[in-house]
Amino acid sequence: MTEVALIDAGGANLGSVRYALERLGAQVRLVRDADGLRDARRVILPGVGAAVPAMQRLHAQGLFEPLRQLEVPLLGICLGMQLLFERSEEGGGVATLGLIPGTVRKLVPATGIRVPHMGWNRLLPLRGSPLLRDIPERASAYFVHSYAAPLNAHTVAACDHGGLFSAVVEHGRYFGAQYHPERSGDTGALLLRNFLQDTAE
Repeated sequence: MTEVALIDAGGANLGSVRYALERLGAQVRLVRDADGLRDARRVILPGVGAAVPAMQRLHAQGLFEPLRQLEVPLLGICLGMQLLFERSEEGGGVATLGLIPGTVRKLVPATGIRVPHMGWNRLLPLRGSPLLRDIPERASAYFVHSYAAPLNAHTVAACDHGGLFSAVVEHGRYFGAQYHPERSGDTGALLLRNFLQDTAE
């Protein structure tokens, strides 16, 4: 049974992520300070909300540097994925964890393109990744967000909502899903399973 440290960064999706992990047989440990990370085999940073208060909470919990110094796989979900990057434009701009190069930017509304991006959309695989194992090409996933990371060298799957953005990323031991795997049926369950089983420590 894989033990997972699940960061409580104040996101409303914490309980549903925990339930999704437990359905896969994971032993989940809720983490609210650096001590909770000790001996964890996998770490997940979920999030719903805004980058500025989320970063304030991570600093207040003493988790900023411990997360940056992790030596085990780390998965960010939704806002948690955005926090893995260097900066976010949200709230006038905020420095985030700096684990993946790049800046998270606001999605641009246009005719027929609503922001926030909310609902089911297709994943467009760009390169191989252990996170994508057994996930069919152009599988659908559930998104809720107003900010996103542009495509870069670490994008393994994109999504198109008025333009392409990073839907799944991988950079060394750091992984991210902009969509909500806990709300994405088989597509989400496979990604979580792959993170638990197939990412190398």
